[in-house]
Amino acid sequence: MSETLKHLFSPVAINTLKLKNRAVMPPMGTGYGNKDGTVNERLIRYLERRARGGVGLVITEVCAIDSRGKGFPTEIGAWSDEHIPGLASLAAAVKSAGAAIALQLHHAGRETVKDFIGAMPEAPSDLPSAILNQPCEAMSLERIREVIGAYAEAAGRAREAGFDAVEIHGAHGYLIGQFLSPFSNRRTDEYGGSGENRARFAIKVLRAVRAKVGVDYPVIIRVSSDELIRDGYDLSYMKWLAPRLVEAGADALHVSLGVYSTPGNLTIASSDMEEGFNLFRAREIKELVNVPVIGVGRIIDPRMADAAIARGDADLISFGRQLLTDPDTLVKAQEGRYDDIRWCLSCNQGCIDRLNFEMRSATCTINPDCGFEYRLTDEKAPASKRVWVIGAGPAGLSAAIAAAGRGHSVTVFERDEEPGGQLVSASRPPHKEGLAKWTRWAARTAEKAGVKLRFGEAVTGEMIATEKPEAVVLASGADSAAPAIPGIDGPGVREARDVLIGKAKMESPAVVLGAGYVGMETADFLMAQGASVTVLDMSQSPPVPPYTAHGYWLHRRLRKGGRLLLGAKVTSIDGGAVRYEMEGKAYSEPAAMVVTALGARSERALEEACAASGVPCVVVGDAVEPRRLIEAVHEGAKAGREL
Repeated sequence: MSETLKHLFSPVAINTLKLKNRAVMPPMGTGYGNKDGTVNERLIRYLERRARGGVGLVITEVCAIDSRGKGFPTEIGAWSDEHIPGLASLAAAVKSAGAAIALQLHHAGRETVKDFIGAMPEAPSDLPSAILNQPCEAMSLERIREVIGAYAEAAGRAREAGFDAVEIHGAHGYLIGQFLSPFSNRRTDEYGGSGENRARFAIKVLRAVRAKVGVDYPVIIRVSSDELIRDGYDLSYMKWLAPRLVEAGADALHVSLGVYSTPGNLTIASSDMEEGFNLFRAREIKELVNVPVIGVGRIIDPRMADAAIARGDADLISFGRQLLTDPDTLVKAQEGRYDDIRWCLSCNQGCIDRLNFEMRSATCTINPDCGFEYRLTDEKAPASKRVWVIGAGPAGLSAAIAAAGRGHSVTVFERDEEPGGQLVSASRPPHKEGLAKWTRWAARTAEKAGVKLRFGEAVTGEMIATEKPEAVVLASGADSAAPAIPGIDGPGVREARDVLIGKAKMESPAVVLGAGYVGMETADFLMAQGASVTVLDMSQSPPVPPYTAHGYWLHRRLRKGGRLLLGAKVTSIDGGAVRYEMEGKAYSEPAAMVVTALGARSERALEEACAASGVPCVVVGDAVEPRRLIEAVHEGAKAGREL
C-alpha cells in the first residue's frame, strides 16, 4: 500500500461495525429500482461493482420509508415486508464483494409530485417546494407520529434484510431537513418556531429508530451543515444541533451541504467549485461530537481524502461521482496507478442532471458501463476484425477502447496532431481542465489495449478502397457552421475554437455570437483573460439553463464581467461593430473582436466511400448530429462493443 494513503486505508468503527477503510460510497440517486419500490438486478449489480472496487462502506441511494415519501417513481422502498427479500439480495451481494452496506432511510416531504406518490405531498407546512412548486399539505400531529413510526419500522426491515447499518436522510431539504429549516417550517406548535422545536422531529426519528434496532446497531444521520439559502439555517445551527443528534442515537454524522434550491446546486457541485470545498464544515462539526464524521463535497482524489483525514477534517470520506466514473479508483490509488484512474468531470450531465431534468435513469458521461453492469459481458468477438476508427475525439476513442476489448485489431486515424477532437478547445475555459485529463486517459487506455493511434493523417476514400478495412467507425465529428450574416467572413471575426486554442489573438471588447455552451464558455475564457465581453443570442431564453450547477456559475460570472443580450438578431458585422435588432429596434455593439459560436455541421463524407467499397460503417458522435459529450462517449462505446 502507498504510504501516502495510510490514513484513508486504516480501519475505523461506527458503533459495533468495523470498516476495513475510511472510504465511503455515499447515496446517489439512480432511478434503477422498480416502480413498486422493489430492488432489481440492475441496482444490485451496480452497487456490487462499486463494492468490488475496495470501498469500505456503501450507502444505498434513497429508500422510501413510506410510499408517500418517494422522491421519484422508481425509488426503492422499505415501507413493507414485501421489500425485504430484494433488499436482502442487495445487502448480500455488496457484502460478498467486500464492503459493508447501509440502507438510507428517506422521505421526500414536499420535494416530490402527486403523480409519483398518488397523493398530495406532505410537509411540515403547506409551503410548496421552491423547485417543484407543487401544492402540499401540512402534516397533522397524528401523521407526524405515523411517519416517525415508519422510519423505525423501515430500520427494522433493514436490519432483518442483513444491512450493516442505516443512514437517516436528514439533508438536502427532504422531510427531516424541512422540519429543521425556517425556510420550510412555519409551524406554530411544538414542531415549529424555535430551533429546539424545529429539531424535535429529527430527534424523535433518531430515538424511534434506535429503540427499534437496539443499542449495538449503527445508525448514521446525513445532514446539511448549512442550507446556504435565504431564510434557511446556517452552520451555527447545525453546530448547536449535532451533539443533540448524537445524544438521540446517531453513531456517525454524514456532513453534506445545501438543498436543491441552493444557488449553484452545491449539494452536487460542478467543476466550478474547488475539490473538497465543504471539508471545513465537517471539521467544525467534528470538533463538537465524539462520533465519527463523514466528509463529502466534490472529493475525487484519494490523496486529498487521506490528507483531509490526517488534518482532522473528517474521520471518513465519501467519494460520490468519482465511483460512478471509475469504480476501481481506490484499488488503483492503493497500487499507485494514478494514471489509470478515470477522473470524474463533475459535469453532472450523465448523473443528477439526467435523473432530475430528463427523468431518465442515471449513468456517467464518460463511463458508459455505469448502470449497465447487469448486462455487460467480457465475451470476445467470434473473430478478430481489422477495424478503422476515423477520428480521435471522444466518440472515436471510446469506440476504439470498446472494440479492442472485444479482441479486434483497431487503428485510429486523426487528422490533427493530437487526440481529443472538440475536447481540445472545450478543455480551455475555466474549470474545464478535466476534459483534457479524460482525453489523455482515453488515449493511454486505448494504447494499452493495443490500439494503434495515427495522428496527422486524414483518411481518404482511396485509402478505404485500397486497404479495405473489415469495419469502420466514422467518428469524424463536426465542423463549425455559421449563417450568412453580412461581414461574418471579415478580418475581425474568429471562430470560437480558434480563440480557445490560441490561434486567434484576443482583443477587447469582444462580442460572442451564440449563447450555447460553446459561446458561454468562450465568453468565460475571454473574461478570464481580461476582455470585456458581450454575448448575443436570438433566443428569448438562455440556451444554457441557469438552473443547472455549471449553468448557474457561467451566468453568474458573465453577469459580473460581461453582458448577455437575448432576443438579439445580428444583421451585419462591419467597421468594428456588430449590428443587431432587438424588439424591432436597431443597435450597434463595438467589437475589436467578434467570436462565432453559432453551431456545427456534421462531417460524414467518408460514409459514402465506405458504402462504395463495401466496407461496413457505423457513424457515431457529432458525425451523426452535433450533441453533448455523453452521446459521443456512449455511442462510440456501443459501436465498439457491437462489432
